Amino acid sequence: MEKTISWVLLAAALILAFGCSKGECKVGDKCSSDQDCGAGLYCFSCLKKVTAGAICVRSTTTNQFQLLNNSLPFNKYAFLTTHNAFAIDGYPQHTPIPRVTETNQEDSITTQLNNGVRALMLDVYDFQGDVWMCHSFSGKCYDFTAFGPAIDFLKEIEGFMSANPSEIVTIILEDYVNADKGLTKVFTDAGLMNYWFPVSGMPKNGGDWPLVSDMVKNDQRLLVFTSISSKESSEGIAYQWNYMVENQCKVFSVHGLSEL
Repeated sequence: MEKTISWVLLAAALILAFGCSKGECKVGDKCSSDQDCGAGLYCFSCLKKVTAGAICVRSTTTNQFQLLNNSLPFNKYAFLTTHNAFAIDGYPQHTPIPRVTETNQEDSITTQLNNGVRALMLDVYDFQGDVWMCHSFSGKCYDFTAFGPAIDFLKEIEGFMSANPSEIVTIILEDYVNADKGLTKVFTDAGLMNYWFPVSGMPKNGGDWPLVSDMVKNDQRLLVFTSISSKESSEGIAYQWNYMVENQCKVFSVHGLSEL
């Protein structure tokens, strides 16, 4: 009898802990395996600072061009963006000193793009005589904050764009590169200038962007923005705040995302 009661109590505890299972869990619900989560979701345990334990998260986005065709201006669509897209758990070490810095992603750049990400936030620095991706501070890259040469990440983007000729990708740079034409060189070497959307074609004063269909037809499918205003004139790289606005908000839990 005591064993029966113990098993009943254990089962009740598990139900209270997870509340759902066998494909019934929704986004933000606690889970113990991928099988607990509904269609298009998987069980994810990376967000330890935000959640206690694993929760169900969405693995891919909905293609907006399947919901609505690509005949509208570019600014009429919303695109999934990854913050510090380069700061990847387990990224190979490229310096003799172990990396001691925060990571934000589990997936490679290629996997992020394949899963529906269409805008990448990247931090670029002068380092070892080249342009590197670093998650650093005070405008300087160190061995222990470095991830790798920028060209390695940019070549992944080029590979995706070459294989997907109807896709548009946006890159938003937190820019600490002071080398003369340093960014121009690395984007050229990566083959990304072939898809470059020119500053001259960008709208002024909040006007509409070109039609997505025209951007694809003209193969001007890469939009690059920098945080350094002078590079718009010196390198033809758009200064982000001439073309963007930013909402200010704070989210203290994953469930809070549903309230935005």
